[in-house]
Amino acid sequence: MRKVSWGVLSTANIGIEKVIPAMQQGKNLEISAIASRSLESAQRAAKKLGIPQAYGSYEELLGRKDIDAVYIPLPNHLHVEWAMKALQAGKHVLCEKPIAMNAKDADVLLQESRKYPKLKVMEAFMYRVHPQTLAAREMIKGGAIGAVRNIHTMFSYYNDNPKDIRNQSGIGGGGLLDIGCYCISLSRYFFDSEPKRVCGTVEYDPVLKTDRLVSAAMEFAGGSSTFSCSTQMANHQYAKIIGTRGIIDLPAPFTPSPYQPSKIVCLTGSTREEITIEPCNHYTVQGDLFSNAILNDSPVSTPLEDSVANLKVIDGIFESSRTGAWVNISRG
Repeated sequence: MRKVSWGVLSTANIGIEKVIPAMQQGKNLEISAIASRSLESAQRAAKKLGIPQAYGSYEELLGRKDIDAVYIPLPNHLHVEWAMKALQAGKHVLCEKPIAMNAKDADVLLQESRKYPKLKVMEAFMYRVHPQTLAAREMIKGGAIGAVRNIHTMFSYYNDNPKDIRNQSGIGGGGLLDIGCYCISLSRYFFDSEPKRVCGTVEYDPVLKTDRLVSAAMEFAGGSSTFSCSTQMANHQYAKIIGTRGIIDLPAPFTPSPYQPSKIVCLTGSTREEITIEPCNHYTVQGDLFSNAILNDSPVSTPLEDSVANLKVIDGIFESSRTGAWVNISRG
């Protein structure tokens, strides 16, 4: 079977340490090249990961005719620019989340992508392809806990390093874009709809100027969702989905261990059921599924329209914090 040939734009840590090694375990793809603004940096990464080719510019990699797709783990403010350049070079695009700094920029990318109907573009929300997420959604759709009425999520870690790109306000740093986006995405996915309005509070680091603690509420037609995210709190995450007849608990909804089983806990009345999910690396699954979409010319698992919708909620939460009022979410 033909394998999809991939290039990587950037030697960012998430790619070097997590995503690329996992993708290299995939069945239907190969990482053929990596690029950085520094040739030396690209060569180091290529040697470490066994990647055949290294380039000192992103343009050089995009110019290769034998590269089918690119993975983009660049800083947030560069996502749209290089995703569009990749499309214009005839490459399929898998881009780290958030795919843009705001919904307006994401929509620009969406409109550009429609000029290339044969090319796939997807935001890398890897948790959505994990068997744990898929199993929980099937349980919800199957009525395991009745009608969903409330979803509560939490995602936090501690990092106040000013040199870390996640703590640089001018390039899209801060908690809401980095991890709050997961909480929003999961709620929209499990409610299977878009929120009507949102409200939120945002606390900014006085030195870094990035949002370090965000709490927000989303009102859906069928219920509500609340979440908190923080870049300066203890490492913690969970999701609790509460229905009319039961509760689903996900202790590690966003980054389950690739080495240990994950679990879904379902509570209905006095019955407690624990479902064990075998270990898997969602970055490997994501790479294979995206490559399958290329090989079969089939839809990607998360369309770009979903990315625009997620960023509309993020924009609304920032606006709500500024104004102190609920913000209606546009359906346009």
